[in-house]
This record gives sequence, structure tokens and C-alpha cells, in this order.
Amino acid sequence: MRTTLTMKRIAGVLILIVYHQLGEWLVRLAGWTLPGAVVGMLLFFLTLLALRKPPEMVTVGADFLLRHLALLFVPAGVGVVLLLELIRDQWLAMLVSLVISTVLSMLFTGWLMQLLMPKEHTPHD
Repeated sequence: MRTTLTMKRIAGVLILIVYHQLGEWLVRLAGWTLPGAVVGMLLFFLTLLALRKPPEMVTVGADFLLRHLALLFVPAGVGVVLLLELIRDQWLAMLVSLVISTVLSMLFTGWLMQLLMPKEHTPHD
């Protein structure tokens, strides 16, 4: 039983890696400027749409990765510590760009939700 679960986890993570690498390969082949990971996610999304239900292996692998997601932030934390002097010198520019990009993202998301959500018909008083 335990071996089966482990094999499903490995297979699920391997499927995700294959889609990632497929996206990287396609970007290089086509000469696109998009990140390969984004193309891989798009291909995976289209596959899931076609299947209508994710395979159990992918679900088990994704659950495993999500349970250990905190470990994936360790390299980013190390990068911040290594670049602390650069961050200290450029903190204002980073803060301004962070605030502006957050506000723009929120505005765009709100606009898109209003565009995509069905309009509710309310009776006039």
C-alpha cells in the first residue's frame, strides 16, 4: 500500500516535470520570449481541460508538493540574504515597484471579474 502511494507521488511529480520540460523545449524550439514554465503550465492546463478530471497520480503528486511547499522557499530566502546589500541600496525603488504592481494587479483583477461574472438582474424600486 505504501509503495503504491510512493509510486503515484513519483509518477505525479514526474508528469509535472515533463510538462515543464516540454514547455522549455517548445520555447527554445520556437524562439519565443515567454518563460518555458508558463508554456508548460498552459499545455498542462489544456490537457486537464481535455481530460475533464486530473489523473489520480497528478493529484497525489501535487498534494505531496503542496504539503512541502515551504521547502521550495528556502532558495529564495538564501537569495535575499546573499543580495542584502543590493536590497539595502535599492529598497525605495523595490518598494515603489511592489506597491504599483500590486495596485495594478488588483485593479486589473477587479475589472476582469466584473467583465467575466454574469450580471445579476435586480428589480427596480
